[in-house]
Amino acid sequence: MVHVRRIGAVLSAVALTVLAVPANAHAAAVACGGGVSTGRVAVNGCISAQRGKEGRIYTREITAYVKARNTGPRAVNVAYEAFFRVVDGGHWVKLGSGRTYVPAGGTVEPTEVGSSTRVCGPVKVEIRVHARADGGVWSGWSTAGTAQCQT
Repeated sequence: MVHVRRIGAVLSAVALTVLAVPANAHAAAVACGGGVSTGRVAVNGCISAQRGKEGRIYTREITAYVKARNTGPRAVNVAYEAFFRVVDGGHWVKLGSGRTYVPAGGTVEPTEVGSSTRVCGPVKVEIRVHARADGGVWSGWSTAGTAQCQT
């Protein structure tokens, strides 16, 4: 009986360890910029840069995210857009847009809006995100940046 309990304890520990390991061990960290608001919804633009390689060329997958918090007493639908640019001389390019439902007093964690694959170079890139609640006006811009090929 003691032997069965030990096996159960070992299997439980193994199961907890497996659950603690992220599904994608190479996933890039998501960094969020400053918040802006539109009415009772606060928005942050977030960015990640995942390193990759195509043949002998090193690349970065730049991904834009939006994080939204509803400070009001009622749920709200929020529309959002994300844009991307290379900081030195680049122009803004739309990465994507979408809508999400944010419950009263709730937060929608960083949600992917769009991405762009770039050849590595010694340049800084940034994204900007803005949002609006149903019937509201667009918020200001929340920006976030990264060195495109940092390790």
